[in-house]
Amino acid sequence: MMKSKTRTIAAIDIGSEKVTTLIANLQTELSDMSTTINVTGVSASESGEGRGIKKGQIVNLEEAIEVVIESVESAERMAGYNITKAFVSLGGAHISSINSHGVVAISNPEGEITHDDVNRVIEAASAVNLPATRVLVHVLPREYIVDGENGIKDPLRMEGVRLEAEAHLITASASAVKNIEKVLDEAGIKIEDFVYSGIAASDAVLSKTEKELGCVLLDIGGGTTSIAVYEEGSINYSYVLPIGSRNVTKDLATGLRVSLESAEKIKLSLHTSDKRAGIDSDDQIDLTKYGIDEDKRVSRKTVVEGIIRPRLNEIFSMVKVQLEKEKLINKVPSGVIITGGGAQVFGVEESGKRMLSLPVRIGKPRGVQGLVDEIMNPSFSVPIGLLINASKKESKDHLTGTTKRLKLPT
Repeated sequence: MMKSKTRTIAAIDIGSEKVTTLIANLQTELSDMSTTINVTGVSASESGEGRGIKKGQIVNLEEAIEVVIESVESAERMAGYNITKAFVSLGGAHISSINSHGVVAISNPEGEITHDDVNRVIEAASAVNLPATRVLVHVLPREYIVDGENGIKDPLRMEGVRLEAEAHLITASASAVKNIEKVLDEAGIKIEDFVYSGIAASDAVLSKTEKELGCVLLDIGGGTTSIAVYEEGSINYSYVLPIGSRNVTKDLATGLRVSLESAEKIKLSLHTSDKRAGIDSDDQIDLTKYGIDEDKRVSRKTVVEGIIRPRLNEIFSMVKVQLEKEKLINKVPSGVIITGGGAQVFGVEESGKRMLSLPVRIGKPRGVQGLVDEIMNPSFSVPIGLLINASKKESKDHLTGTTKRLKLPT
């Protein structure tokens, strides 16, 4: 008798800085539906404005198709396996969210709540009027209410006559989604599902306790910062800011009068070489090490305090504005978990603590095996989260919050 089944899954994260493809073997134990993810292929191809992608959105189809094919083929060579479908991240400033409420009468008032009742109440909660330019990506149940009793996470087999659901709905620009579909189609990839990048990153880095107590997930990418706020175990706010770590790179390039490539190298070297809390005012950076011809030196303090910190402070002040506007700043005692490539910018933790007055930690992805040395850093949180999201869907007991397939307006 077969005790487990294995299938190959793939994740494609279309980011402002890079397009990442992960290929993995997903093994499901049939006895308890537990899953193991073993990564076999990894590739990250540089994207950006010059390669068809800006702030998480497609701005040039042909260039974007080229970089996606490059990323996919590189991961396929490593895995020794060609993919035809993938789970794909959805980000960008076009993402928005609302909280909704649904109510239905239980089909058999004399009996128990069934899967059909749960599906109907989720359908009722998702029945919101959206303009033709928007498409529903996720319907995420936050809690169920049975005959006025709230706080129920799973109402199956309970008895009652009235079932209600509080749900979090995430929507996206229909044209942005269509463009991503077109790019993936041209690359020969069928989309198994779209997952909001904030949710994918959350799956990879947040603990169950953090979600229960209340926390903020910040996925700082190259061109955008995705926000996901959790309360009592469920997501209740999603937002994307059109600013990211690429802005820090541009500030360094302008302030030091160097190329963007050199500025990126300087930004990354500060993170990897200097782990000290304090920075000595005499500490100098030799710019000749970064391809700058002239003999030029600049103090590390000037770079960190004069260029990097002001931009980080701006990002966190924008986050604070959103949290205060939604009255969430005092509902997240577990604090802020920062992930994404921007989590590796020097001083990001300190800046977050200072600007938000909340506990802050850097979120590193977990939950996968295999080629982990290459990918267990914050810049891979979204693609790893896509794989974890895919594994949840394998479990028969998992009530997915992702719509079966996006229905785009014709």
